[in-house]
Amino acid sequence: MDLGVRWKLHGDGRTPAPGAVVRPDERLSWPRTAGLGAQHVVAMFGASFVAPVLMGLDPNLAIMMSGVATVVFLLATRGRVPSYLGCSLSFVGVAAVIRAQGGSSATVTGAVFVVGAALFLVGLAVRRFGARIIHATMPPVVTGAVVMLIGFNLAPVTASTYWPQDQWTALLTMLFTGLAVVCLRGFWSRIAIFLGLVFGYGVSWVSDLVFGKIHSMDASGKLTDHWRLDLSGVGKADWIGLPTLHGPSFEWSAILVALPVVIALVAENAGHVKAVGEMTGDSLDDKLGTAISADGVGSMLSTAVGGPPNTTYSENIGVMAATRVYSTAAYWAAAGFALLFGVCPKFGAVVAAIPGGVLGGITVILYGMIGLLGAQIWLNARVDLRNPLNLVPAAAGIIIGVGNVSMEFTDTFSLSGIALGTVVVITGYHALRAFAPAHLKTQHPLLDEGTSSYDDAKS
Repeated sequence: MDLGVRWKLHGDGRTPAPGAVVRPDERLSWPRTAGLGAQHVVAMFGASFVAPVLMGLDPNLAIMMSGVATVVFLLATRGRVPSYLGCSLSFVGVAAVIRAQGGSSATVTGAVFVVGAALFLVGLAVRRFGARIIHATMPPVVTGAVVMLIGFNLAPVTASTYWPQDQWTALLTMLFTGLAVVCLRGFWSRIAIFLGLVFGYGVSWVSDLVFGKIHSMDASGKLTDHWRLDLSGVGKADWIGLPTLHGPSFEWSAILVALPVVIALVAENAGHVKAVGEMTGDSLDDKLGTAISADGVGSMLSTAVGGPPNTTYSENIGVMAATRVYSTAAYWAAAGFALLFGVCPKFGAVVAAIPGGVLGGITVILYGMIGLLGAQIWLNARVDLRNPLNLVPAAAGIIIGVGNVSMEFTDTFSLSGIALGTVVVITGYHALRAFAPAHLKTQHPLLDEGTSSYDDAKS
């Protein structure tokens, strides 16, 4: 059985020839491959390490399980889809909601485990029936609205939790990160979030030296005098050790909050597989279902031991585009580096010590970018919001999600925010479509014609 773990040496093993690319089944010399692997790990540092911190989970375990998930993904796709699986930011909002309802870390990981299982089943369905099943149930207007409300639902977290801890550091970090995203080029632009974290760390350290303690909210929400940057945990942490593991706990209220993220992950995976296929010149339409299922399995493995969910990362796709190296050998090297970082508790302590003000500046941009990805889905699919069939369910669902509107059905069961908004968008769209006149029903598919050949082949 070909598992995609054999690679031909590309050229002289040093650099791609002019106009050439290093294909997934090729590699450069092993030292250069290892260097590219380290570069991929750095590229996903910013978002992938912020996410577990924001979710209240162990960053050491997060990076370790991202390596495990990447290995699973590469084996499942037989080395044809070069991708790194890092902690998904799409779950940050649902984690915040679950914790606000009194849920523990086990409750969060239990809910996300179910999402991973659902994603696995969606992938199997896509393999069996083709991408048309996505088109039918989740057209672009629905997918875009759900992604948008997931991102914008996070705005109160930044406004009430992170920003007040140090508003000036938050402002400076936001401005620096924005400049880095816009002004830097190539690889540096791909790690702009990571650079923003480093900058914020430096600002917090200098502020403590110059101004002393700050009188503001701390991480627990209490108004106290505290240091902006507290590295006491770093000194106590060991250099080598295994992360703390815990099992998931399953509660229906938490599961219902988390399930809508499946829609965002399906859209995200489809876009990433399509992008990689276009860059490598190798049609990957037949691997779409496998990639989605592998993503689900990776998330299930991680959350089963207390880690965060994982998904393919656009930052790493950007690194491939900049280097023209699509070798899956580099991703195996990246997975190896991630496993090594995972067994260094001191490294995790540094990540966990990110000051609240720094997170405030980062999340202002990060959460907004998540929400606006929904608008990008609409633009790419040319969704017509003048059409009331599109406008009404999207408008209602987004306001419910962003405003955290709640519906109580019984004393023990209610839906609110992301969960209720998603239900309104999906059921509202399909219910209205059933009664709408024919001229309102013309829709563009979620995936462009690049996937149509896959559908035709499966039919």
